[in-house]
Amino acid sequence: MSRDDNVMNRYYFADGRKLSLVAIAGLIAGVILILSFRKPGDYSLLCSLAKFRAQPIHEGEFSDMETQLQAIVHYATSKIVPQQNYGEISITFDVLKKRAPCNFLVFGLGYDSLMWNSLNPHGKTTFIEEDPKWVEIVLKTAPDLHAYPVKYRTELKEADDLLSHYRSEPNCFPSKAYLRGNDQCRLALTGFPDEFYDTDWDLIMIDAPRGYFPEAPGRMAAIFSAAVMARNRKGSGVTHVFLHDIDRRVEKLFANEFLCKKYLVKGFGRLWHFEIPSALNMTTHDGSGFC
Repeated sequence: MSRDDNVMNRYYFADGRKLSLVAIAGLIAGVILILSFRKPGDYSLLCSLAKFRAQPIHEGEFSDMETQLQAIVHYATSKIVPQQNYGEISITFDVLKKRAPCNFLVFGLGYDSLMWNSLNPHGKTTFIEEDPKWVEIVLKTAPDLHAYPVKYRTELKEADDLLSHYRSEPNCFPSKAYLRGNDQCRLALTGFPDEFYDTDWDLIMIDAPRGYFPEAPGRMAAIFSAAVMARNRKGSGVTHVFLHDIDRRVEKLFANEFLCKKYLVKGFGRLWHFEIPSALNMTTHDGSGFC
């Protein structure tokens, strides 16, 4: 796969000397991941593979196990590795082991998308991506991924102004905030697919849109909207929100404002993990502030 130079800066390449080790590690890790999702009464992995071999596989009819095997082969033979490191990925994987199958929303479509999809067997994993051309490229090689191209209304250079706007716009206040059709609040993600609004998301990964040059969309609206969706959750339990690139000023500023340090449960490297309760389960309510 290829992408414009700006987006390619989000990823890095493994050098030739390390490629064989990456391939071996990928195969071993992939088998371990698959086994971790199998229940005690299931057939062995070898029996499962034999079963798949005996039956023809048709396009669009991949089982969850076959999706995981596809991911193993992809990463074992690719020179491109996910943008998150092992420790960062492990934080989300630990939650997926407990919550899958679940509803998993991922901001960003990248070289880690096959991995996230395979780690949520029987669940819904949906990707939101700012670049429609990139969506086309990825889906040509991984047609089973569920991805939408979207447009953002913000630019990174507006971050401080957007914070001021939120503090003075009642439709941004947590007691009134909503997303679909909320044009008054500039931080609300509007015009997205209905699935984005209609699903009770159990996990939300924010690793996009781009946020490293002034005209980029930035992650301000994604962070705000994740907080709104978590507070408006109708199902039981908390919403797990994972925010990457927390070493950057805007990500950290908006995380502290909307995701709240009191809900931060774990962090590693450049990733923070929040567990946000719904507004119904919050012990205190503040009409003008999220935290």
